[in-house]
Amino acid sequence: MDVAVIAIYIVAMIGIGWLAKRRVRNDEDFLVAGRRLGPMLYGGTLAAIVLGGASTIGGVRLGYRYGISGMWLVFSIGSGILLLSLAFAARINRLNVYTVSEMLELRYGPGTRLFSGIVMCSYALMLCVVSTIAYSTILSVIFGIGKIPTMIIGGGVVIFYSMLGGMWSITLTDFAQFVIKTTGIFVLLLPILLFKTGGISGLASQLPPSALSLTTIGGGAILAYFVTYFFGLLIGQDIWQRVFTARSDRVAKWAGAAAGIYCLLYALAGASIGMAAKVLLPDIADQDDVYAIVVTRELPVGISGLVIAAALAAIMSTSSGALIAAATVAKEDIVSRWSRSSYNRDCDGEPLPVPSDHGRREVENSRAYILVFGVLGIALACSLRDILAALTIAYDILVGGLLVAIVGGIVWQRGTVRGAQASMFVGSAATLAALTLSGDIYASRPILVGLVASLVTYAIGSLLSDPTSAQVMSRWQARIEGNNAPTQ
Repeated sequence: MDVAVIAIYIVAMIGIGWLAKRRVRNDEDFLVAGRRLGPMLYGGTLAAIVLGGASTIGGVRLGYRYGISGMWLVFSIGSGILLLSLAFAARINRLNVYTVSEMLELRYGPGTRLFSGIVMCSYALMLCVVSTIAYSTILSVIFGIGKIPTMIIGGGVVIFYSMLGGMWSITLTDFAQFVIKTTGIFVLLLPILLFKTGGISGLASQLPPSALSLTTIGGGAILAYFVTYFFGLLIGQDIWQRVFTARSDRVAKWAGAAAGIYCLLYALAGASIGMAAKVLLPDIADQDDVYAIVVTRELPVGISGLVIAAALAAIMSTSSGALIAAATVAKEDIVSRWSRSSYNRDCDGEPLPVPSDHGRREVENSRAYILVFGVLGIALACSLRDILAALTIAYDILVGGLLVAIVGGIVWQRGTVRGAQASMFVGSAATLAALTLSGDIYASRPILVGLVASLVTYAIGSLLSDPTSAQVMSRWQARIEGNNAPTQ
């Protein structure tokens, strides 16, 4: 029955993707869902993409090992979404762009887009690869086959429904996955395990005092989570691309804030599930399997299939979001540097004449990019060994190299293209050098070194160079205020 539930879930995702195909008329529909999502769809899908395998399976594992302090990884993610939504989402939504790197070019003028696009594309691709490995682990257990075949099967499903309707397919499947995830975690798994362990008081009486401390995991780990994920979520293309789908500033701000609060509750739920699993099954050797083991052993058949589907939903939503992010950045920021034919506007934001079938051709081009990056992601997942290390390096370079130029461009008008270029190159180089010298890929120090170097370079480079031209700043200010948006 559990296998049947998972199979039905997979078929349903393909069916939803097929239905969403009818909503796609042009590239804006395909890449950003026509920029018309309301609060329910927007909030649900934003929560779905940020809460993936690390948040679900990893959050439970950390709760099993460290108790309530295992919540900090997911808590840092929720905090990042809250800050992004309340402080920046409205302004980001008004920009009417497709990528983070396009925003940098709009703010500073030419000179920042290619390098930032390469970094952002690498980060999104590695996120897709990690997700592919994560859901293959679940599928291989459920169906009793090897991990490489399940990577191909699961990856093929994600590629297929993503290609059908682009962001519309991903939005509708993510919302379905959000409902499944919420039901599986909050309605089924958490209440059942708390009932079996005697509730919060039962956990407190059966676990050591350290399990109830918020600092058991260690200050260094908490700092590393916030430096990596809190800052990473502020600037990731996969997250910004969701912000671009909101139909209004109000939706981007308040529905996004609701998604952030949901993430904070998810953090507490995951840690509590891990603590309950520690009481019920104290001798699990491989803690990466805590989620799957406690579900299959403690829940009735059928219900356990739905809860496993909840974890699969969490992972697939992250995978599809990362896949379209990588494809969009490659198409709009990298390949377009050599071919302007993929644009429907020039670098000044002015409309360009387009042929009558331009929209259809752009959608087909975007589908091709998703196919290419989807296949590349599966191939990397099948061949690479230390994926988490690769993802950590990608996150480190993303934050250490790009955070200052992106946030600085939004909050400091004196920032210039020279300052932004210098901060990206110096920040990335300093992060890589600190990673090499530290010998600990998972430490927070390399990102902090990169951030400090990037910030100092950005300030000095901007102050020593001529201010950004009045023409560029005028276009930027008009776009920030929601005026003079380019015609699609």
